[in-house]
Amino acid sequence: MRAVLDAMEAPKYLRVAVRVLGWPFAWMGLKGDPSRPPVPRALTALGPAYIKFGQILSTRPDVVGPEMADQLRVLQDKLPPFPVGVAKASFSDATGNSADDVFSEFSEPVAAASIAQVHRARIAATGEEVAVKVLRPGIERAFRKDVDAFWLAASMIEFLLPSSRRLRPRDVIAHFESVVEGELDLRLESSAASEFADNTKDDVGFRVPQVKWGLSARRVMTLGWAEGDSIGDNAALDAAGHDRAELAERVLQLFLSHALRDGYFHADMHQGNMKVAATGEIIAYDFGIMGHIDEYTRRVYAEILYGFIRRDYKRVAEVHFEAGYVPATQDVDEFARALRAVGEPIFGMDASHISMGRLLNYLFEVTERFGMETRTELILLQRTMVVVEGVSRSLDPHINIWKAAQPVVEDYIKHSIGPRAVLSDLAQTARVLSRFGPRLPGLVERALISQATTPAPIRPGRLRWLVLSAVGGAVLGVLAMLIFLEIGGAI
Repeated sequence: MRAVLDAMEAPKYLRVAVRVLGWPFAWMGLKGDPSRPPVPRALTALGPAYIKFGQILSTRPDVVGPEMADQLRVLQDKLPPFPVGVAKASFSDATGNSADDVFSEFSEPVAAASIAQVHRARIAATGEEVAVKVLRPGIERAFRKDVDAFWLAASMIEFLLPSSRRLRPRDVIAHFESVVEGELDLRLESSAASEFADNTKDDVGFRVPQVKWGLSARRVMTLGWAEGDSIGDNAALDAAGHDRAELAERVLQLFLSHALRDGYFHADMHQGNMKVAATGEIIAYDFGIMGHIDEYTRRVYAEILYGFIRRDYKRVAEVHFEAGYVPATQDVDEFARALRAVGEPIFGMDASHISMGRLLNYLFEVTERFGMETRTELILLQRTMVVVEGVSRSLDPHINIWKAAQPVVEDYIKHSIGPRAVLSDLAQTARVLSRFGPRLPGLVERALISQATTPAPIRPGRLRWLVLSAVGGAVLGVLAMLIFLEIGGAI
């Protein structure tokens, strides 16, 4: 932890506090693999949930420094593998078919990450090359242990630091837990890959491997093989003649297009999950974490981005208030001025001149000053935006984020906000109402009968008693749940 804080140039008081508070617990630490640098060794020893955190940091050399980011890159797909015999046995147990009968070739692991590892194989019946993804043995239990610890930590943070409650630590952990549960069922990942492939089949310069449903199950997934260079290997990309500046722009634009156009996006787009084919196509894989945002949230997100691109900070502030992201008790003009202080220093600058560490620190100050709470429905979107920007920066340190985003955002605004969008919304509303047309007379009749037979109002004294009883029961229920979660985390 100290090494990470040092790399991020965290305030001195924070580094001192971590050192003092962590010293009594140093004896409890896990040693890990001594051949690895300190931070990757520590995160690997702690468990798969912590490795996820390291994967995010590995995409941000501008935050943790190039040396630290390079050390953390091994967490993406170069973790210690488990034996190929275990993988074959797992495939056989999951699908009911012997791996030796189904495949004429089955390689040693070609990639090993926190949750699963991948083998290159060849289907005996067709000769087709495929990628076979197999969950790590005991991964469900390991993640459960980590999540329980996170629940305990979140409860303690909310109790000891009341100011942290606006960040909603426990809601964040609940969201993380739901994401993890989906990632541990490869049937859901297969479904996500299939849907994502359908959505993006017409995207130029982008491809998703085909799912082999007959060779996939809860703990095993088989996809068509993706041949190419890792998008994180700049030397290989240069040797193959790829334009890294164009790739950087395309990665960012593809993410924005999927998020805004489809409302369904790859939410784990680090370098370990993308390759570049010889043709220049970007190939995405590992669909365990996918993000979904509804149409209203997409419009809010697009308007915020569009406002920053046009440097219309007043409109950006108004959108935050309209969406409820900032409490109505705050002053919209003051918030607009705070956003200007965020946007102006970085507008038009290439990424190499922007200090993301200082920018994130100021953004945190702004959210605290204006009482903004964490929006759990936006966690995946915000996290992925940070990761994607980091990937683009690693490909082209001089990328202009706003310029790259502008055509995608403007195209979405043109089609989804304005007169055409209003007509589309009205037409959709009419279609919904038309489905209820035959039932409307009955619904109105039942509503009128219900109104006519409503019992007399409850006396004020009894109403107060009922309210107090309900509130008291709710408080006791929440306390009981907190105690249960803390005990469960401690165990």
